[in-house]
Amino acid sequence: MSSQQAPPNSTTQAKRATELEELLIDAEADDEQVQQSHPVLRRPWLLLLGLVLVALNLRPALSSMAPLLGDVSKNLGLSAAQAGLLTTLPVLCLGLFAPLAPVLARRFGAERVVLGILLTLAGGIVLRSSFGEIGLFAGSILAGASIGVIGVLLPGIVKRDFAKHAGTMTGVYTMALCLGAAMAAGATVPLSEHFGDRWALGLGFWMIPALVAVIFWLPQVGSRQGAHNVAYRVRGLLRDPLAWQVTLYMGLQSSLAYIVFGWLPSILIGRGLTPTQAGLVLSGSVIVQLASSLAAPWLATRGKDQRLAIVVVMLMTLGGLFGCLYAPIEGLWGWAILLGLGQGATFALALTLIVLRSRDAHVAANLSSMAQGFGYTLASMGPFAVGIVHDWTGGWTAVGWIFGVIGLGAIIAGLGAGRSLYVQVESERL
Repeated sequence: MSSQQAPPNSTTQAKRATELEELLIDAEADDEQVQQSHPVLRRPWLLLLGLVLVALNLRPALSSMAPLLGDVSKNLGLSAAQAGLLTTLPVLCLGLFAPLAPVLARRFGAERVVLGILLTLAGGIVLRSSFGEIGLFAGSILAGASIGVIGVLLPGIVKRDFAKHAGTMTGVYTMALCLGAAMAAGATVPLSEHFGDRWALGLGFWMIPALVAVIFWLPQVGSRQGAHNVAYRVRGLLRDPLAWQVTLYMGLQSSLAYIVFGWLPSILIGRGLTPTQAGLVLSGSVIVQLASSLAAPWLATRGKDQRLAIVVVMLMTLGGLFGCLYAPIEGLWGWAILLGLGQGATFALALTLIVLRSRDAHVAANLSSMAQGFGYTLASMGPFAVGIVHDWTGGWTAVGWIFGVIGLGAIIAGLGAGRSLYVQVESERL
């Protein structure tokens, strides 16, 4: 079946607005058995609890490092470039290992893979906090790879097993992600101080939530069996300009997000805040993302396309970043809130574009894989660039240029991706 690139009519637009309540793209969407099965959940509350606990673990390994980055670098003798690499590696692994998720899910089943990868995530957290510099980098790679795989699989499980409540579950899933990131950003430094100013214990603490999630996820293992037969294949996506515009927008807005996760506390410490205060500012900014990430997709579908929304939310993000970097410190919380509102909306719009630019679930699943795989790989360059520039200049003022260049690139890509068009691909049944 060939897809022609054309704007959706009013009926299709209304249908797509409804589909935005189901922004969770299933990694197994091309599997015929998955599509035709409708599981009856005997204990849906247990699955819901397990999903929330797993989702809570998809950000702490990323956001817990930032408030302690200065202490870790000083203790291990890391340069700013090495610290930048430390913030880059997990994000790079999100992109590099995301395509592995559907392969593993078809071979072993999504539930079993999630359980196994939760254990590797816990192992990565322990490794980076227990074995010096080598363990720090190796553990960061393992943790990032684990998050990359689970991050693709978990939304598909949510969409599959809670199809009639996808909108509500999307909100719960997003809330859990934001809550996990905020908890780690705000609590890691106090935990380290509680353990006698030992940063390794502060970082290693986040192994515990991962193991708790393993315990509550165990009942889900075996609920689905075996590998599934691939029923559809999508061709031509890598040659489609619109698909690349969606991917670039996903990657560039993610780059700013992971710069915030990796470097904002260090920037604020450089401006005079204590590590605890800097972690709390990051935590508060992430919490605010919940509101805008829920509201942005709904607002974006009220107009004829998403271009205006993309420009507005990216300008909010840049305004918050520049305010945190340059504005008087007395108004910091206002800029942090603006930053959170902007970044929550930019991420939600990136997911929205995947749905709106696809004619069917098969195209959406493949576009999602492309946007996450290539996009997160691109996103990893942002934190690394911040580390390099800081190492060269010895300060933070010059990193504003990085914010501006990435933000401008995201706006340009978003103006293309935000048009009411479909990607031109072929969706074939095998």
